[in-house]
Amino acid sequence: MLRPGGVWRNWGRSEQTTPAFRATPTSVDEVVAVIRAARDRGLTVKAVGASHSFTGIAATEGVLLDLGRLDGLLAVDVERGRVTLAAGTHLHQLPALLAPYGLALENMGDIDRQTIAGATSTGTHGTGARFRGLAAQLVAVTLVTADGSILRVSETENAELLPAVRLGLGSLGIVVEVTVQCVPAYLLRAVEHPEGFDEVLDAFEQRVSESDHFEFYWWPHTDRVMTRTNTRLPGDAELRPVGPVANWVEETLLQNRVLAVKSGLGRIAPALTPAVNRLATRVYGDRDFTDKSYEVFTSPRTVRFRESEYAIPREAVPQAVRDLRGLVERMGWRLSFPVEVRVAAGDENWMSTAYRRDSGYIAVHQYFREDHLPYFRAVDALLRSYDGRPHWGKIHFQEAEELASRYPRFGDFVSVRDRLDPDRVFANPYLERVLGA
Repeated sequence: MLRPGGVWRNWGRSEQTTPAFRATPTSVDEVVAVIRAARDRGLTVKAVGASHSFTGIAATEGVLLDLGRLDGLLAVDVERGRVTLAAGTHLHQLPALLAPYGLALENMGDIDRQTIAGATSTGTHGTGARFRGLAAQLVAVTLVTADGSILRVSETENAELLPAVRLGLGSLGIVVEVTVQCVPAYLLRAVEHPEGFDEVLDAFEQRVSESDHFEFYWWPHTDRVMTRTNTRLPGDAELRPVGPVANWVEETLLQNRVLAVKSGLGRIAPALTPAVNRLATRVYGDRDFTDKSYEVFTSPRTVRFRESEYAIPREAVPQAVRDLRGLVERMGWRLSFPVEVRVAAGDENWMSTAYRRDSGYIAVHQYFREDHLPYFRAVDALLRSYDGRPHWGKIHFQEAEELASRYPRFGDFVSVRDRLDPDRVFANPYLERVLGA
């Protein structure tokens, strides 16, 4: 099953490595065999899904385990609204898999290219003050551990490990199956509208508290933000989707093709970026429509970028965003991509960025052909001062010693890692940096 590795790159082109071998298992038994074969050769093993993480969390020079053929719906508990999925199932596959049972994910982020195991293992989240990240919706996880054993963790089996393995950073084993607690299918009414920067920040706490799902994008070099408020509606409510032409104009033309042109122009003539951003705030968005939840939550992303995102206490968001604006002005950067601001409810997963803390998320982006390091390092330093916890799948510069002070159960998580992978079969440089050797 092992074949020559070749070069692996992530989607954002921020990470690259050449594994010794690749493997594409089609069953759990084959995953076990690959791990045992790697151990016999003294090699590490890392699972990769859609390669959508911007960090090196999936990188390896050992065996790269591609879970793409380990996908699909494995079981359904209609009465309890639970589905068991193979780890390599992509989020964009779920609507078709869940629709026959009248089910949906409770919440989603704005990108659906990731696999379910990759998304939960890195802490993917959506927005909504009453809604937790995707990993918090897992009620059972099956993984293959470093000695080739199959470990099932659920509310009734090895339950003490559930807060660790739901969001395990790929450090505890190879996740092969997950069981997700779903909800009855529902619609969302989306209202997108440009508003004033200070107006939105002054009312931020009220907006997030009174909305099911609230987020906004601030365009650097402007005093405007694009707000989006999603309201949950029953599945049998009236559909009012965006027409195909209008949807193509907004999501394909404006959000992707124009952004690609704008990003390229920003590299050639950065002085034009502020004016172009001001124009963008006048032509993007301003829509009101109702559609199926997954159609509203997610949007296509065809322009490659790199991203850094931090979770901070929710109440600190307005001042942190103002500080970020001041930083951009002082440094004189010319930034083509907007800053994204979201919220999520606290949860009990030990390595969750929202562990026991209602959180606000501030994400910055840079076109993949530009040098992101000066901007990202400065934002990283700023948001650390707000007790920031970095998204595990997005670029950051924190290390184990500092991270241990931000996560109350960090030591417990490392102890589970020592128990399940004492020989560090699933280690790589990124995990050594954030968890310690």
